[in-house]
Amino acid sequence: MIAFLGQGRMGVPMARRLVEAGHKVTTWRRGSGVTVAEAVDGAELVITMLSDPAAVREVLTAALPGLRPGATVVEMSTIGPEAVRELRALLPASVGLVDAPVLGSVGPAADGSLVVLAGGDVSGCREVLSVLGGVRETGPLGSGAAMKIAVMSAIVPAQVLVAETLAYGAAHGVDRDVLLDVLAGTPLGQIAERLRTPATETRYSLGLAAKDLELAAWEGASMATAARQRLQHARAAGLGDRDLTAVAEHVGGAPAGRTPAGRTVPLNLSTIPATNGAYSHAVRVGDMLYVSGQAAFDEQGKVVAPGSLKDQAEHIFAVTTRILADQGATWQDVAFIRTYLTDMDDILQLRDVRTRYVTGTPPASTTVEVSKLFRPGLVMEMDLIVALPR
Repeated sequence: MIAFLGQGRMGVPMARRLVEAGHKVTTWRRGSGVTVAEAVDGAELVITMLSDPAAVREVLTAALPGLRPGATVVEMSTIGPEAVRELRALLPASVGLVDAPVLGSVGPAADGSLVVLAGGDVSGCREVLSVLGGVRETGPLGSGAAMKIAVMSAIVPAQVLVAETLAYGAAHGVDRDVLLDVLAGTPLGQIAERLRTPATETRYSLGLAAKDLELAAWEGASMATAARQRLQHARAAGLGDRDLTAVAEHVGGAPAGRTPAGRTVPLNLSTIPATNGAYSHAVRVGDMLYVSGQAAFDEQGKVVAPGSLKDQAEHIFAVTTRILADQGATWQDVAFIRTYLTDMDDILQLRDVRTRYVTGTPPASTTVEVSKLFRPGLVMEMDLIVALPR
C-alpha cells in the first residue's frame, strides 16, 4: 500500500497515475478529517509532495506514530539537501528514506513524463517512481534534492532575465514580438516562448519559484539572489499563486529591491486554516511583515485541543512557521513576539515549545495574561512583527 501525503496541482495527478497503474493508494490532505498517522498506517511506501521544508517536517512528525518498521518514505517535494538530512535524523532507523524531487509541471505529472531525480537507495521504490516518469538516480541520499535545486537555480533566474529583457525593450521602443522572435533563435528561445503569452493556468507558481530560489541562493550566487529578490517582491505584490510567467508583467512596474512604498499586501495562505474573513493572517508593508494574532484552529474552524496549552502552542508555532516561510523568512527574522495566555502558570509549557523554534538571540517579546480569548477553549494567541530579509 502507498500513502500519498499532499494534494495540490502536482499531487492530484501523481496520485491518480499510481491508482491507474494498479497500486492501492491512500491519500491525505489538510482538512480531510483523517490524521497523518492514520493515513500512513500499514503503508509500505509513504510519498510526500508538499510545499516547503517546514510543511514536510510538520507532516512527517505527525506521521511518526503510524509509520511501520521497514516502510520507506519517498520525499518528492523541493526542500534542499539540508532538509533531507534533517528528515533522516527525524525518522526512525527502521524507516528508509529516498529524496526524489521532480522536474516538470502539471501536464507531465498527469501523463507520467516527469523527470524523477532520486537520491539514496531506490531499489524498493524504483518501479513505483517509474510510473510517474523517468527515474534518474543521482547518487547518495540528498543528491536528488541538491540536483533539483541546482537545476532550478539556472531555470528560474533565466525566466527572470528574459522578463527584464522584455522590460528593457519596452522602455526603449523595441517591438515585443520582434524581440521575442529574435530571442527564439538563441539558447534562450524556449524560455522566451514561455513568456510570450503568460500562462493563464498555473503550472509552476511564482510563489513556489521564489521558495525554490530561497533554497538555491547560496552566498555568492549573484544571479539566483537577484532573481529571488525579484520574485519575492512579485509574490508580495499578490502574484504568488500565478504562474511563474507572470513575472513578465511584474518586472515592468516594480523596482527591483522593494515593494512600492506604502502599499499593504494582505497574505492569506491556502495551506493553513482560513480566517473568518474579518482579518488577514498577515500583511506585508515594504520589508516589514505584520502577523495577526494566531490561535489554534483546524481546517474546519474548530479549536485544537481545547484547554491544552502545549498542543495549541505546537499548532500556532507550526502555522506561523509556514507564514514566515511563505515570505522567505525564518524565526531569526522575527523582531517582536506578543503572546496572550489565559493562565500565566502555563508559561513553562510555552517556553518548552518556543525554544525549539526561536533559537539564538531572542527577539523582543511581551507575554500577557488575559481573562479569556475570543473562543471558548482557546488558551493562547500570538502575534508578530517581522523584518523580512532583503
